[in-house]
Amino acid sequence: MTDKTIHKTIIIGSGPAGLTAAIYAARANLSPIVFEGNQPGGQLTITTDVENYPGFPDGILGPDMMDLFRKQAQKFGAECFYKHVSKVDFSSSPFKVYVQEEEYLTESVIISTGASARMLGLDAEKELMGYGVSTCATCDGYFFKEKEIVVVGGGDSAMEEASFLTKFASKVTLVHRRDEFRASKIMIDRVLDNPKIEIIKNAVVTDILGSQKDGVSSILLKDTIDGKERNFECDGVFYGIGHKPNTDQFKGIINLNDQGYIVTNPGSTLTNVAGIFACGDVQDDHYRQAITAAGSGCMAAIDAEKYLEDL
Repeated sequence: MTDKTIHKTIIIGSGPAGLTAAIYAARANLSPIVFEGNQPGGQLTITTDVENYPGFPDGILGPDMMDLFRKQAQKFGAECFYKHVSKVDFSSSPFKVYVQEEEYLTESVIISTGASARMLGLDAEKELMGYGVSTCATCDGYFFKEKEIVVVGGGDSAMEEASFLTKFASKVTLVHRRDEFRASKIMIDRVLDNPKIEIIKNAVVTDILGSQKDGVSSILLKDTIDGKERNFECDGVFYGIGHKPNTDQFKGIINLNDQGYIVTNPGSTLTNVAGIFACGDVQDDHYRQAITAAGSGCMAAIDAEKYLEDL
């Protein structure tokens, strides 16, 4: 099936970036179509309380916030579909966007497919994500005041998360599967010099115990040398093992950096292909916050509007 309409803009992905882009694009009469992907609403849909987004002094549930974003975009005429874009063709204009065998034509594309936090692959992750398990210290550290928490990882991300969490937690235990860290020396020294951080090396987390009602109670640790397992009590688990940008369908089509994030021109959302824009965590490997993603979504819509005006 081919949709013969040539749309002004198609937004691939949702979350704060994509849905903010949809709000601005719709208000600019660009009649955007939003393909929300496999995780409509983005990473905030697996978050419980969001307390650091302006305008919500009492906090708001992540899924509820994304519903409000979506309703606001639809109010101005954006069309949102729970469909996953399987491939794209940006070789000529109009650009082609495919949902399985369905082909859509568009004069511009805003990519907001986000990034996925790397997980350990434990069954408990799905149940306890947002209930004591987190992938964002900046987002959730506040909820663990005077608690004992675990950070998993051995790179700069883990070191940064562990150091940051000592502002709230009474104790932070860094668990790393190897004997040596991958992090830079300055980050390692910062952790080693912090009296609130303890380190467990040569160990992996094999299970997380707890419930949505009571949160995390402990983890199971397996020694990578002798294979012995032990129970380790804690109130929360933070993953510091990195993120993977959702850019597989764009490889070889637009420029990506060494980590797979989309490269945009400084101070803009423009990619190396005219008419293709990127916003949110798919091109931001530094801040990764809902507010910064929303801001870049606004930028992408304005950049797309300017591009279309100049055609």
